[in-house]
Amino acid sequence: MNFENILITSENGIGQITINRPTKLNALNKATIQELHDALESLEANENIRVIIITGEGEKAFVAGADISEFASFSVEEGAQLAAQGHELLFDFVENLKKPVIAAVNGFALGGGLELAMACHFRIASDNAKMGLPEVSLGVIPGYGGTQRLPQLIGKGRAMEMLMTAGMISSEEAFRAGLVNHVVPQAELLDFTKGIAAKIMRNSPYAIGRAIKAINANFKEGVNGFETEIRNFGKCFGTEDFKEGTTAFLEKRKPEFTGK
Repeated sequence: MNFENILITSENGIGQITINRPTKLNALNKATIQELHDALESLEANENIRVIIITGEGEKAFVAGADISEFASFSVEEGAQLAAQGHELLFDFVENLKKPVIAAVNGFALGGGLELAMACHFRIASDNAKMGLPEVSLGVIPGYGGTQRLPQLIGKGRAMEMLMTAGMISSEEAFRAGLVNHVVPQAELLDFTKGIAAKIMRNSPYAIGRAIKAINANFKEGVNGFETEIRNFGKCFGTEDFKEGTTAFLEKRKPEFTGK
């Protein structure tokens, strides 16, 4: 599968997607969103891949926003369609992927870039990262989940301030607010992220996928998260991973999970 705007590498069970539009500060356009969808779909289907990392090329930007030139002249209907397609193809798609997706945020993560990072299951930032949702300074609001996921992560009041001021926060501020899990030096970002991925890969892929589903259920309107947890807890009992995990525990050895 050939891509123009992203790079894909895989090593030791980790699939890495690098958004590769450095001259545009890795801004998201329609083509890049489609390529990200296709790459994520491919990595999810690959049994050898256990964890996915998304990052940006270079040291300046993770993703510095959406490509404004693509939609500056859109009508009301076209704008709504743009957002709906983006949710379906990428942002909701990432959030609901059964394999863990980690955002390695290097540099600017603004607008659609921060929305992509927030759609990932968690985030690790470089010490030079800057994050924000500046859409209201353009006369629009975030359209790829920013108004929903940011309050979930940092609380309503902080999210309101970030959105209304259109300001940026530093990686340390993002850490204190709970927007990112860790802040590390730029040069150590990918190695640190891969280290966490390696810890994840020691555990059952099937159970992790079910945990993602159960956690996400708590944030979906009309869905009972406790019922989703109970249902997915039960499903784990019918898997090879459950038999292997419990047997290995009783035999005092390390389990060898297959994800089945």
